[in-house]
Amino acid sequence: MTSLKNRLQSPDIVTAPGVYDAFSALLVQQAGFDAAYLSGASIAYTRFGRPDIGLLSLDDVAHVAGSIRERVDLHLVVDADTGFGNALNVQRTVRLLERAGASAIQLEDQTSPKRCGHLDGKTLVPAAEMAGKIRAAVDARRSADTLVVARTDAVAVEGLDAALDRADRYADAGADVLFVEALRTPADMATALERLAPRAPMLANMVEGGKTPILPAAELQALGYRIAIFPGGTVRALSFALQGYLASLRTHGTTEPWWPQMLQFDQLNELIGTPEMLAQGKRYG
Repeated sequence: MTSLKNRLQSPDIVTAPGVYDAFSALLVQQAGFDAAYLSGASIAYTRFGRPDIGLLSLDDVAHVAGSIRERVDLHLVVDADTGFGNALNVQRTVRLLERAGASAIQLEDQTSPKRCGHLDGKTLVPAAEMAGKIRAAVDARRSADTLVVARTDAVAVEGLDAALDRADRYADAGADVLFVEALRTPADMATALERLAPRAPMLANMVEGGKTPILPAAELQALGYRIAIFPGGTVRALSFALQGYLASLRTHGTTEPWWPQMLQFDQLNELIGTPEMLAQGKRYG
């Protein structure tokens, strides 16, 4: 499979559903996508049952990334929050996540502890500090095919113009992909693209109920975006389905009414490759 760096040169936008473990990544791959976004928020939701407010560690993210890479060969964009510290911490973050199988590593310019980009109350590090983190990340990667994604959360804190200035500075520092978080209107999205798309591929973040208008990938592509992530949709869909399943079980005392909306035992084993693994095991005695 071609690298994500080369994939971004193709005409079609990269559509990356959010994942939070190897199972969700497997489903994304089986659905026909060629990329996935390992969402820090979704890891916090599913591992801790907690919000995205800086609770994750580098080890948490690296462990999940490694599990995903062992199972699938998707392009994997990994949310590394603030890099888990200063520029030297960022270098360790990049090395560990690159070894774990990240195709791209996303860093943001919030202070620590960070919070979800669509929550209020964010604070930022100085632009110069973030530019140093980007340079550190670029220096630390072993392969130029491992992309560094620079995210700025400045729209909500300093305004659109300041956010674009920051993104420009991060491009100067060597970022391969630019991500201006929580743009409020299609007009703001167009303004950001006009200025930044000539510098580096742009990433759009589609958060259901968030601050940015939700647009289909085809429309984002027409605007000029090169990557569209849907980071939390997988967990939201799962949560909705599981609430319904549990309510049904509580009401009926059996799962039978929910069977049409479930995989049966053999179907799940087929999905995860149980027959193939059992057959493979027989080769070794």
